[in-house]
Amino acid sequence: MKPGSILVMAILAPSLFGFAQDKAPAAQDAAKPAVQDTAKPAAPDAAKVAAADSYVIGASDVLAVSVFKEPTLSSSILVRPDGMISMPLLGDVQASGKTPLQLADEITAKLKKYVQDPNVTVILNQMNSKKVYLMGEIGHTGPIEMTPGMTLLQAIATGGGLNPYANAKKIYILRFEGGKQQKIPVQYKQALKGDLSLNLILNPGDTIVVP
Repeated sequence: MKPGSILVMAILAPSLFGFAQDKAPAAQDAAKPAVQDTAKPAAPDAAKVAAADSYVIGASDVLAVSVFKEPTLSSSILVRPDGMISMPLLGDVQASGKTPLQLADEITAKLKKYVQDPNVTVILNQMNSKKVYLMGEIGHTGPIEMTPGMTLLQAIATGGGLNPYANAKKIYILRFEGGKQQKIPVQYKQALKGDLSLNLILNPGDTIVVP
C-alpha cells in the first residue's frame, strides 16, 4: 500500500468509528418495541350516576348549568337560601326540591323563548345542603357531608367506625318526616354481614345514635 493511502486511512478511521458509534444506539432504539399507553379512562360509576339523577337539590348546593353553544348562559351557580338560582334572560328559577334532570328540563322549557332548540345540562358540583349527624360511641361525632345514596354503613365508616364500648345492638336513626320524629332501630351486625335490606339509605338530616 502506498504511503499516501495509509495517511488517508489514518485520517478517516476516527471519523468512521465515531459515525458507527452514533448509529448504533439509534439502531438499538429503533429495534425496541414501541410502548403503547394502554391505560383506559375510568368508567363512570353507574350507581353514582343514578344516585345523582335522583338527588334533590337544596339551598347552598352548587350547580354547573351548561347550555350548549351558549357560553353566556353557562356557569357555576350557588343555590340561594330561598332555593332559587339566577340566570341570564330567565332571572330567578326555582332549583330547590328538584333533581338536576328536572331542573334542566325546566330551564330548557323557559329558554325556548330566547334560544332555538336549547340543550341544557345541570350537574351537581357541590352538595352542601345534605348532611347527616353522628352521635354517641363513634369515632367522630357531629355532621358529615352526605353523598348521593349514602347508607348507614357508609356514614358510620365516614365517622371512623364504632368505639370499643359501643352497643351495636341498640343503634338507631332519628328521622324527621311529615313533621314528626321517628326512631328507626338498626340491625348493625346483620347489615355488616351483607343484608342490603338492613343497610338503610339515609335521608338528609338523619341522626345516627350509637349508645
